[in-house]
Amino acid sequence: MTLRVGLLVGMEWSFPPKFIEEVNRRDEGVVAEYVMLGGTRMDEPAEYAVIIDRISHEVPYYRSFLKYALLQGTKIVNNPFMWSADDKFFESALATKLGVAHPKTMVLPNHSYIPGIDHHKSLRNLKYPFDWEGVVEYVGLPCVLKDAHGGGWRDVYVCHSIDELISSYNETGLMTMIAQEFIEWTHYVRCLCLGQEQVLPMRYDPGTRRYIVDHAHLSAEMGARIVEDSLKLVRALDYDMNSVEWAIADGVPYAIDFMNPAPDMDINSLTPHYFDWVVGEMATMAIKMAKSHDRQVEKTRWHQFFGGQ
Repeated sequence: MTLRVGLLVGMEWSFPPKFIEEVNRRDEGVVAEYVMLGGTRMDEPAEYAVIIDRISHEVPYYRSFLKYALLQGTKIVNNPFMWSADDKFFESALATKLGVAHPKTMVLPNHSYIPGIDHHKSLRNLKYPFDWEGVVEYVGLPCVLKDAHGGGWRDVYVCHSIDELISSYNETGLMTMIAQEFIEWTHYVRCLCLGQEQVLPMRYDPGTRRYIVDHAHLSAEMGARIVEDSLKLVRALDYDMNSVEWAIADGVPYAIDFMNPAPDMDINSLTPHYFDWVVGEMATMAIKMAKSHDRQVEKTRWHQFFGGQ
């Protein structure tokens, strides 16, 4: 019987066709194709052994479908129940729980609320006035203010004073923000992590958002620590596809951002060298998962994930 791997995608153009071509080229009894949806009944059988999800964070119907498909026995990359827990304060607390170095982080009350929120009745559990001095005492200055649910380096402010922090916060509207210790890094690394086994540490320039092909940018000791800590994080999150960012300062790698369950896989940013690695490893992972009898639905009790084992 031919096993099917489905791919859910958004605007990306380079990875999807190459991934499908690579899986099908191997002729291992597994066929990859784009998932096609037109509404989902509550009793439909599972059509796919595996679905690779690159876009459900922006298309709510896809997320509903994926949670249903998981219950029907499909392996979803990434687990949609865990992906729904994605926020930068949770990742900070999880890193600390796992013993992974992470900047001091504090989640803040929202600046603004939807019209139905009555500030005098609905927000009775919030303390006023807000203790900005306490925030700065905890995270220090400069600090980073960013959207707890954001990505792509959007809505990120580097603040050098309390006044600058408050002014930036006043621009955040309905977003839930975190204040975070600023790490004066000397080296920056982004790892692509696949299948909770493969970790590719790449030199990365956050300013230009470019990967730099450099096979000797880490010492053996630092490379081993980054790989080990990356695996701790993705295994705790049950993410089979993720990118983990590390800011290295004074010989310590700090996990800056590691809940990226639809990581950048574009050939122009990855460079052809790393792009080929990603396509090949993603195909290998998908084929292996399609042939496996492991049932993801049996692992949906979240407390089992957080040991990082």
